[in-house]
Amino acid sequence: MSIDYAKKLLHIRTSEGLTQKQFSEITNIPLNTIQKYEPGHQQARAELAERVLQVKGLQKYALWLMTGQTAEIAGQIAPPLSLDGSNHSEVDQVSTEATQKSHR
Repeated sequence: MSIDYAKKLLHIRTSEGLTQKQFSEITNIPLNTIQKYEPGHQQARAELAERVLQVKGLQKYALWLMTGQTAEIAGQIAPPLSLDGSNHSEVDQVSTEATQKSHR
């Protein structure tokens, strides 16, 4: 059974309200790589998932990203869920700060 990382990474990015550029900046995945795997022109490999899971605000998706399962009691959720019911996450704050710094 293969994991479709491309669809899952896209789902995480859009659920977090991040642009491709913001997602690239916080995960250190090259923007052109994101632009290739999201429409299916290139496979997203496990190494990309590992980069995403190094971002503190995205670690809540680790179990779902790797297995498709969730464990809400352990803080492991799927993208549409959030622990506090809000639409904002730690990643939103990080990406906002990164964007503000890049415009200075």
